[in-house]
Amino acid sequence: MTKNLNAEIPADLLTANKVEVDGVRCEFADGFPSGPTVKSALDAVDYQRAVSLFLNMVPVASLEAIRSATQSNFSSGNTEQNWLICDDLMDSNSLYLTANTDTVYAFGILDLEKSGPVVLEIPPKCGPSTINDATFTFVVDMGAPGPDRSEGGKYLVLGPDYAGPLNSVANGETAEVDGQTYFIAHTPTYINWVPCRGMLVDGETKPASDSFRNGIKAYALKDKSNPPAMNWLNASGMKKNTIHSNHASFFEEVHNVIQKEPASAFNPEILGVASGLGIRKGESFDKSATRTAFFEKAATAANAYARTVTFRPRVPEAYIYGEENSKWYTPLYAADYRFMVDGGAGGKDADARLMMFYLATVNTPAMMIKTPGIGSQYGVIARDSAGEWLDGDRTYTLRLPPDAPAKDFWSFTVYDTQSRSMLQTDQKFPSVNSMRKDLHTQDDGSVLIKVGPNQPSLHAGNWIQTRPGKSWFAIFRLYGPLEPWFEKTWIPGEIEPN
Repeated sequence: MTKNLNAEIPADLLTANKVEVDGVRCEFADGFPSGPTVKSALDAVDYQRAVSLFLNMVPVASLEAIRSATQSNFSSGNTEQNWLICDDLMDSNSLYLTANTDTVYAFGILDLEKSGPVVLEIPPKCGPSTINDATFTFVVDMGAPGPDRSEGGKYLVLGPDYAGPLNSVANGETAEVDGQTYFIAHTPTYINWVPCRGMLVDGETKPASDSFRNGIKAYALKDKSNPPAMNWLNASGMKKNTIHSNHASFFEEVHNVIQKEPASAFNPEILGVASGLGIRKGESFDKSATRTAFFEKAATAANAYARTVTFRPRVPEAYIYGEENSKWYTPLYAADYRFMVDGGAGGKDADARLMMFYLATVNTPAMMIKTPGIGSQYGVIARDSAGEWLDGDRTYTLRLPPDAPAKDFWSFTVYDTQSRSMLQTDQKFPSVNSMRKDLHTQDDGSVLIKVGPNQPSLHAGNWIQTRPGKSWFAIFRLYGPLEPWFEKTWIPGEIEPN
């Protein structure tokens, strides 16, 4: 008999010959996987990786959808000169993630691979504006929250190919180039989105619209001596989809961005997952029936999770007043535009990032500011006081207590749960705000907002129409939020079914 000189192998290291995982039977011959087990293991992990890729790449696909839709409006001209503007506000015809009906939007797309460095001229008194790169990462603020502090100025946007003396200048700092002073903005991607917001003046859009059309200029630095004319297109009322796919084509949107941008713009591990799934720079996207079915299955599962996180947050800190007390929550609970936990000690909050970009657009530290009288704050609600999803067949009442804490104004806007865009009904603008001349205020100073399919007999200015058979959710916005909002001493009512 041969003496066994080997050390005992701990049970935790051993693989059973037969085991079942989620209904799939796996078989091994002393650790060697059988043929069927090899296939099922590879399929399972590929599926998990595809789901993970979807959840991680929602910001990337979202900005790609915006880029594609914006550029499709123009058949000629340099990309940086082609801008959309909502002269008459955004309305429910356009599919934009939770856009508001209260500010004048102007949107531009930069393609630094084609243009090289770009100059952006921003007019004085510009509202909150920013630059986001192709991964929806913050680059620099402009206007009110930017380094120009609403005084206007010229920004020089430098892309990933730039190598020169300005590399040592941080974003937002100034530098002189050929006798001209610029605010510098370095970006790691070629494609960049420039959303600008203009504030209403006495409820009118014209001052902001004129300021943008006359004051915003975008041109290649090489053309600064003779900049081409801007090409403005009014997007108010335009039927245009800017929202990423929730199906297999989502992965093609991601593929398009990976083809365009340098690898350095992405997290290497996530890029590796994409590459392992065949989404790789320099390679074509596989549209075969088998691969499409695979991506469709992954998108279905990932979309289910994204919608769960977005409309029923599982983290207590997302609920503004505690879920047991109120159904109001915030998509900005991370309070960090990088979505870092404890400044990075706890890593990145993937659910906070997912909720934010599945629900909305624009990434800027200005949205996280909690300074009374500055910026804006948001409350989201998707369930009534009984905890039931909001239903377009029913009529509801929301009571806003007196003295809403907004230095500028407040608004309440209703959205479609499917598109996360403004709810489409006979109303062009599915919202109520404190600037409306027909807004009725109760004797005690409170405001009762009615939401339902049928117009009430009184106070139509307080009514937002819904559609039978269509669910909805809403966002309450405070422009210039005041101390009672931050201190939670002023609390909006719940959505009460009538």
